[in-house]
Amino acid sequence: MASQQPVERDVRVHARNIGGIDEAEVSLPPGVTVLTGRNATNRTSFLQAIMAGLGSERASLKGDADEGEVELQVGDETYTRTLTRSGDTVVYGGDPYLDDPLVADQFAFLLENTEVRRAVARGDDLREIIMDPVDTEEIESQIRELENEKRDLDNQIKELERIEHELPELEAEKQTLEADLEEAREELADVEAEIEEKDVSLEQSRSQKEAIEEAFEALRDAQSDLEDVEFELETEQQTLEDLRDERDQLEAELDDVDEHNENPDRLAGRIDELRERKRALDDTISQLGSVISFNEEMLDGEGLDLDEFGDDTDADPTQQLLGEAEDVVCWTCGSEVERDSIEGTVDHLRDLRAEKLDERSDLDAQIDELSSTRSEIQRQQRERERTERRLSEVENEIEATEKRIDSLEDSLEEQREEVQRLEAETEDAGTGGDYDEVLELHRKSNEVELRVDRLESDLADVESSIADHEETLGERDELAERRDEIDDELTDLRTKVDRIEAEAVEEFNDHMESVLAVLEYDNIERIWVERREREVREGRRKVEKTTFDLHIIRATDDGTSYRDTIDHLSESEREVTGLVFALAGYLVHEVYEDVPFMVLDSLEAIDSDRIARVVEYFSDYADYLTVALLPEDAQALDDDYAYVEQID
Repeated sequence: MASQQPVERDVRVHARNIGGIDEAEVSLPPGVTVLTGRNATNRTSFLQAIMAGLGSERASLKGDADEGEVELQVGDETYTRTLTRSGDTVVYGGDPYLDDPLVADQFAFLLENTEVRRAVARGDDLREIIMDPVDTEEIESQIRELENEKRDLDNQIKELERIEHELPELEAEKQTLEADLEEAREELADVEAEIEEKDVSLEQSRSQKEAIEEAFEALRDAQSDLEDVEFELETEQQTLEDLRDERDQLEAELDDVDEHNENPDRLAGRIDELRERKRALDDTISQLGSVISFNEEMLDGEGLDLDEFGDDTDADPTQQLLGEAEDVVCWTCGSEVERDSIEGTVDHLRDLRAEKLDERSDLDAQIDELSSTRSEIQRQQRERERTERRLSEVENEIEATEKRIDSLEDSLEEQREEVQRLEAETEDAGTGGDYDEVLELHRKSNEVELRVDRLESDLADVESSIADHEETLGERDELAERRDEIDDELTDLRTKVDRIEAEAVEEFNDHMESVLAVLEYDNIERIWVERREREVREGRRKVEKTTFDLHIIRATDDGTSYRDTIDHLSESEREVTGLVFALAGYLVHEVYEDVPFMVLDSLEAIDSDRIARVVEYFSDYADYLTVALLPEDAQALDDDYAYVEQID
């Protein structure tokens, strides 16, 4: 997206083969530029050229040309737009000012057929217009991602809370182990001292002493191995219990999974079919829009070749077309028809386009519903497959664990027998005389050494757990900070749509009140929009949906107020209301941050004095405001504005 350029610089626009323009170049100073002239003097075509240079695809290629271009110089930067005819379509290329002109097309490029202006005139749902640039699906996707991250963080924080509660218990256990270990070491030292004293008096029996020590060393090793087997067996038994619990949980999950009769592949085919219908509708709507726009321009006299009307340069080409009998030479078939007939046909085309738009909305609702159903079925299928796959893995692990337990139980029995055998050997070693006492001391020393080893191992495990817990708890502040950030982001995303809706209503109501005061419509007290929740049908479903209701309060000559509808607004009042709503969208979506331009066209329904006030009001919100007006409508405007009377 291009950055906004300094507004003190002129903007140069060079156009070739755009609309009715052969070639033209115009400089636009900051502020208001007024394109003034009679009909069919390429004012609208030049506005389209500006729009094209900014990135819009609403410009038309000259009827007798195969290619056209626009060059837009803003400060030191030059932007280009090319139009190339390809069969019945026009291909747009180049390097324009905007990468995505969608929002500018809706709220900054305010030609007569701009959707926001026509929507007000037709009484369409204004909320759909103002919210169209908001990608609600992307918002929902971001919300889901943040919710998943928040759940993970909640689980981590909950685990940290559990760890924090465990720390005092671990510290207490550590102190107990340290005390027990100290006591065991002292006891071992005492026993070893006694053995040493006995050994001093029995030096003559070294061989028997060595036999006793070897027997007890073997016994200690065997007892240590026995403890290892017991611990490993206990661990495997706990693993088996956990696996069986998980198996029960997985089987319960499979029982709870709903089976869908719908085939996702069949739904995909149905969705593709609806999308194809929607694409066809889009083409039809686009073609209808082009036909309507073309006929509106022809009825207004735009885009006609002045050479077709002879050398009478003073004559109004529109009047020449209309003639005295209000007949028009049809530009489609060449026959003379009444102007009302063509206008009626254009009205019919507008109604048809509105029907097609409604049909497209219904298709969108059906596509969304089917896509949601298909996604849910696919999600459940993936979940079932994952659960079945994990269940199979668990059953295999259970079988392997049971085999390891059987093997460990056999090893445990063998090791117990080995310990019993070695204990018998130590009892037989060195029997008789003073050696019975020595033997008993060795047995006691052996037991104490085993206890010391076990206490040292337990203490090392507890100290390691304490260190791990303290390191993990160090991450808590960071996790809590990220969780708070996610809460703020979720709040912002969840309220984004509501916030935009509320801002749009507030902007419209505030500006509408100001504009009505400026334009002095004596019989209109107030025009405002109200947000309402109502139940509407989307496809085959009824859903709660926000709508914008337009309210109008009129006043009679005697000061009595009464509620009115948009159908009773004059053409001038409708045009002003549409422009104000477009301005609300321009401000709410901050279009001015991306493109400092706004163009206005087809203001003839508003009287010249009020046009001047509208232009002055809008000039406060766009750095470059370009307006196309008839000479008589431009007379009331400020003399300080820049005026362009000839497009060449």
